[in-house]
Amino acid sequence: MSEFRVRSIRTLDAAFPVPGDKSMSHRAAMIAGLADGVSTVRNFLPSEDCLNTLGAMKACGVKVDVLEEMPGFGPTSMRIHGRSMKLEAPAKPIDCGNSGTGMRLLAGLFAGQSFETELFGDESLSGRPMGRITVPLGEMGAKIDCLGEKPGCAPLKIHGSQLHPIRYELPVASAQVKSAVLLAGMFCEGVTTAVQPADTRDHTERMLESFGVKIVTEGNAISIEGGQVPQARDFRVPGDISSAAFWVVAAAALPGARLVIKNVGLNPTRTAVLDVIERMGAQITRTVLSTDDGEPIGDVEIRGAKLTGTELLRAEIPNLIDEIPVIAVAAAMAEGKTVIRNAKELRVKETDRISTVVEGLRAMGGQIEEFEDGMEITGGAPLHAATIESHGDHRIAMAFAIAGLFASGETVIRNTDCVNTSYPGFSKQLAAVLAESKDLADYDLPTVPA
Repeated sequence: MSEFRVRSIRTLDAAFPVPGDKSMSHRAAMIAGLADGVSTVRNFLPSEDCLNTLGAMKACGVKVDVLEEMPGFGPTSMRIHGRSMKLEAPAKPIDCGNSGTGMRLLAGLFAGQSFETELFGDESLSGRPMGRITVPLGEMGAKIDCLGEKPGCAPLKIHGSQLHPIRYELPVASAQVKSAVLLAGMFCEGVTTAVQPADTRDHTERMLESFGVKIVTEGNAISIEGGQVPQARDFRVPGDISSAAFWVVAAAALPGARLVIKNVGLNPTRTAVLDVIERMGAQITRTVLSTDDGEPIGDVEIRGAKLTGTELLRAEIPNLIDEIPVIAVAAAMAEGKTVIRNAKELRVKETDRISTVVEGLRAMGGQIEEFEDGMEITGGAPLHAATIESHGDHRIAMAFAIAGLFASGETVIRNTDCVNTSYPGFSKQLAAVLAESKDLADYDLPTVPA
């Protein structure tokens, strides 16, 4: 069983990139696979989750030429030969691994096909609710059976059907549900509309538009007309702001630290974590360098300071739900109280992230009260080393690796193989942080020609 062993650091003065964005890598594999022509996708995230989505498209006849790869993980640059919206039936059930994004978006994509598909995943994914997508897809005419031991859970058997457009009002703000509906809408005749109660990640809309698909946004209503075929193009995936968030907290909570995260995605629907950490007292500078691929990409500089507690706003929660575990770590090191509510969604992630965060912080001496929909953290108490069980959750493993940088003694995080589902190379960059290195080469994520 793999593990991280972490001790406190005195300084952090570095500049380095993080791997490609997970959310966008999933979508790039799908949309390039549907496109007319050959797309070059660069800075793809070769994590287990994204490779499973790429494998799903390959199983449906999409050809992939690898151009570069990260040693030991998989391709980072490739040519994807699109199928012009005409996929082939896969020969066997498709493994989505641990990825809720992959399964939910693929369900939307496969709902309108002329063949049957089965999607399955690991134990964690098989316990996560899928009704949030099977309901709207069912309203469009899809026939989806949930075969899991828990009601409404995977495996999903999708009987490809002729779909019809709908106007669907999402009961909760969810980029995955919105995206599943829009992808299914591509296979309808007419206009499909998803109405969200609050802004969510808009990577699907932006990427479809960058591939030549017209999207109409009116307030919180996003519409797509069926029958459009994405047009192949070259696309570079920006660095993942959710991965950067771990280092943002490491630098922000260390007075005198300076860190630059290079070439990271600065989409405003993803940067709420920067707003929160800035509100807590860190100095953060964002510099947009490019918008060529429909997504703002640039550098983020963080200068550390003594942090103070804050309250996460209801409107912020949908766009920083993945970052809450590491925000909780920042809160434990801040003076005063931090209140996190309206985040019940955390109960049905890879783990129950409310209980695992509470369990871990208490083990390290943090003062924390648990609520059904969140937690209240009273910061400022010195953290001490502990042995933390990740429970197979990549974000829990990485969040407590960051906590260990501020704790007395040696913190051990157990069962860390799960980190490869989102952040291959994290252990290398963690080692460079622990060595207090300033050399970019120590942090670099290597690629090699195929």
